[in-house]
Amino acid sequence: MAFSLSMYPWVYKAQYDGKGGWLESYDEKPHKTPAQEEALPAGELQTLLAQRNSFPELPLVNYTTQYGMGCFEGLKAFPQPDGSLKLFRPDRNGARMQKSMEGLQMPGYPQKLFVEATKTVVAKNAALGFRPQFDPSWEKDLFQSASAIYLRPFTYSEPAIGLGLSHTPWVVVIGTPVSAYFVEGSSAAITTDRTRATPKGTGWIKCDANYVIPTLAKKEAEAAGYMEAVFLDAKTQKYVEEGSSCNFFVLLKNGTLVTPELGDTILPGITRDSVLTLARDLGIKTEERRLEVKEVLAKGTECFVTGTAAGISFIESLTHQSKTAVFSGAKMGEATRELLKTLKGIQYGVVTDTHHWMLQA
Repeated sequence: MAFSLSMYPWVYKAQYDGKGGWLESYDEKPHKTPAQEEALPAGELQTLLAQRNSFPELPLVNYTTQYGMGCFEGLKAFPQPDGSLKLFRPDRNGARMQKSMEGLQMPGYPQKLFVEATKTVVAKNAALGFRPQFDPSWEKDLFQSASAIYLRPFTYSEPAIGLGLSHTPWVVVIGTPVSAYFVEGSSAAITTDRTRATPKGTGWIKCDANYVIPTLAKKEAEAAGYMEAVFLDAKTQKYVEEGSSCNFFVLLKNGTLVTPELGDTILPGITRDSVLTLARDLGIKTEERRLEVKEVLAKGTECFVTGTAAGISFIESLTHQSKTAVFSGAKMGEATRELLKTLKGIQYGVVTDTHHWMLQA
């Protein structure tokens, strides 16, 4: 299923009032019960879902729709064995969204409001039955095929045309069902000569416009038989930066787990930060530094990418300028598996959350 536009009925909206405050509302969109909706003919269901995806009170022509002047977040709420739902590190997503908005010279949406809004959207929809239930069978594949609630908070500007800045933006939060991001099959990656981000740009912001080039690169990679496109730095095309929508990791032959250091061209991933912490918990040495693609090809033994949607997804091989390195026999390596098992176990409530990352919805 991966991403789905089967939006849940309850949505959240808040608009900056220009005076330091936010005007908040929760809106209940048209819906039936989950069972009734599942039984609807396809055409009727699509009509109903289209009504939920309609916001006539928001302006069509504005800085966001015309110029990509906006930002967003992605986070998940996970079903737990006791029947509850918990969000994974929403405070960190809230802090990042506030910084993203300020980076686009918008008023920053407060982290406290972000956490409360995401919790409440999950709780209101769950009360109507729009939620997944924990399934013990998910443990068999380390929760890679498990279901969750995907939350998409995003900004939307006031009416406008012409180059300008948003001074009274909206923040909208919607929820949808979600499962595995990458499809089954090849997990090979290839470098792209496209440039995702440049120094002094918006690469560190989860900005709408940042996803145009990665989408093109990923689709080109898929058309060539690869799962993922890997971006190199804009200046030299020597150093690994990110995947199409995820952070990059490689385990070297000396046992060190390396990921490119953060800067203004790399998104500070929440899952990236979590994996670094879990790796250290497991006794794995970690480094955040510049990482040459030649080093990955010559010295890498395991490779994976991380992100809210991707989770931890292993890379079986990386191709660069017609040279290919295969990692761990084209299978998931032991360290990658242990990190995946621990991260997903924490998120789905079967591994103790020693870092207190999970928040009750």
